[in-house]
Amino acid sequence: MSRPTTPSAATSPPPAPAPPAPPAPPGRPVAPTYGGKARRRPRWGRIALVGTLALLLIGTLIGVGGYLWLSGVNDNLKRTDPFSDIAGRPAKVAQGTINILMLGTDSRDPDAPVDGSSEWRTDTIVLMHIPASHDKAYLISFPRDLYVFVPPSKDGQFGNTQAKINAAYAWGGLPLMVQTVEQYTGVRMDHVALMDFYGFIKVTDAIGGVDMNVERTITSEHKPFRKYTKGPHHFNGSMALDYVRQRKQFPDGDFARMRHQQEFLKALMDKAVSGGTVSNPFKLKAFVTSVADAMTVDQDFSLLDMAWQFKGLKSEDLVFMTSPHLGSQNVDGQSVVVSDREKALGLFDAVAKDTVAQWLAQNPQR
Repeated sequence: MSRPTTPSAATSPPPAPAPPAPPAPPGRPVAPTYGGKARRRPRWGRIALVGTLALLLIGTLIGVGGYLWLSGVNDNLKRTDPFSDIAGRPAKVAQGTINILMLGTDSRDPDAPVDGSSEWRTDTIVLMHIPASHDKAYLISFPRDLYVFVPPSKDGQFGNTQAKINAAYAWGGLPLMVQTVEQYTGVRMDHVALMDFYGFIKVTDAIGGVDMNVERTITSEHKPFRKYTKGPHHFNGSMALDYVRQRKQFPDGDFARMRHQQEFLKALMDKAVSGGTVSNPFKLKAFVTSVADAMTVDQDFSLLDMAWQFKGLKSEDLVFMTSPHLGSQNVDGQSVVVSDREKALGLFDAVAKDTVAQWLAQNPQR
């Protein structure tokens, strides 16, 4: 089976997000399968980008005195090579930009494999685009149920079909996820940062919790079935994790969960900077170490370089977006999120060419 390739972005526009295709051939899965009987899985990955971005931003604030310590953290990050086996990657169009694929799995196993098929999936998929000016960070979230073409896995057992985008990681780990996102967007990824949530509660508790506004009164669907009343709340790690996992109590379901993920990220950024974490070496060490322990990055990822690139960036400089879509629809008997092909093509062309600010001016977000 030949591997589909992506035309070079330097000679042709980014490939259009594929519309729903006919049913896959008999015997080929069209959604992630993990073996054994189906079981309910925690949605911890929905907020996985929090720690990754927090680690980068906090790194800019520790000063020269913390350089050697931060260097040690960088050296101890778990690393993998998700790029070497991918053919036909998009060309880098705009120099000076940084595109990071930020992923969060629902794994609680810090030693789970990341380079091949597994039972784990990515419930958080975010393309973080840093323009050449380095004065903004555009974070584009992909709904986990976005219906896209997933290329064949390296072993040929999975993929080569339309599926929910988070199937790519379950079928082929980081390499297949990178290939899927690059083919869908036409944007070349410079780095990958993957997080599991084995240490999420410790990360949040290390800064003394976060303040969030609950948009409507709900009762958690998970034990111990906490009740969250509408209005401001202070959450510790377990409460924040529980709240951001909720979706069924909100009219827009998974989209609400993605919105709360973004709200949590801003709350964490603000608390980390203003809550004494930076000035308290014990809090700072606990915070950064907890995040780093849960991260896997590519071979060329440098925490020190990223800290420098993010110098001066604040939470208000983060621009949250969602990959354009037409909402949930039933396709081949499953509920999926269908791409808004025209808008998605325009947005990711802007990412590749570093013209996102201009695209946003013409396409204001709701």
